[in-house]
Amino acid sequence: MAEVIAVLALLFVLFVTLGVYATVKVVGAAKRSADRHLTQARRTVEDHTLKVKSFAQSGPAGEIAELRLKLRTSMRATQDALEAGAAEDQSLKESLGLFERLSAHGHELDAELRRLESEPDRGTLGKRLPELRERTHRIARSADSLRWAARDRARHFAADDLDSLSTQIDLETGALRHWTTTDQQPAATSAASPPSRSAPHGPDGPAPGRTRPDTARSGTARSDTVREPASEQAHPAIAPATPRPVYPWQKKPRPESTT
Repeated sequence: MAEVIAVLALLFVLFVTLGVYATVKVVGAAKRSADRHLTQARRTVEDHTLKVKSFAQSGPAGEIAELRLKLRTSMRATQDALEAGAAEDQSLKESLGLFERLSAHGHELDAELRRLESEPDRGTLGKRLPELRERTHRIARSADSLRWAARDRARHFAADDLDSLSTQIDLETGALRHWTTTDQQPAATSAASPPSRSAPHGPDGPAPGRTRPDTARSGTARSDTVREPASEQAHPAIAPATPRPVYPWQKKPRPESTT
């Protein structure tokens, strides 16, 4: 009885542990999803705010908002492209590492631009703009280069795969349509063999200077027939002995005397 109670208690503890683990996983997934949606919503609001500032404000403040918007758009597009490509192509892992290093400079520049948005000294802000503009263009250009390189690589592999697939499909369609090759072979054979023509006959027989094949073969057969007796006389076959003929004028042979 104690053993049954111990087993039941162990099963209860196991079920409770599994329930707590599943609850923690579900809560964590829901929290990550909520954070992701909040981050995306915050980014969308910031992008729209920067777009409005770039159009509404003039001077250094509007240009800073435009630089921030350009930097954020380029970095976000490159990050999405590299993360999507790295899931299928392991060679993009190194490119993703380079982008993370570039992202550190991008975040630093974006934070600096955000602080300068509330800078009251417009003269100092105007002096800093050329250097900020150059840094923004360099980071955005590097991010764009990584993004387009990843896209070109994916497009190249897709084109190679499509070429290989087209070749295999052509071979398969040729194998499925094998009856067309079978039907064309007799026609090609008949076209390759020239039609037989009989020797032209004149009014009195065959044309002079030409010999009919049948006549030539019959002449050869006759010559072989003529040569056969000569060969037999030269090499006579062994035949059984035949009795000599007896004529009436010949004397009968006398028997030998026994005395």
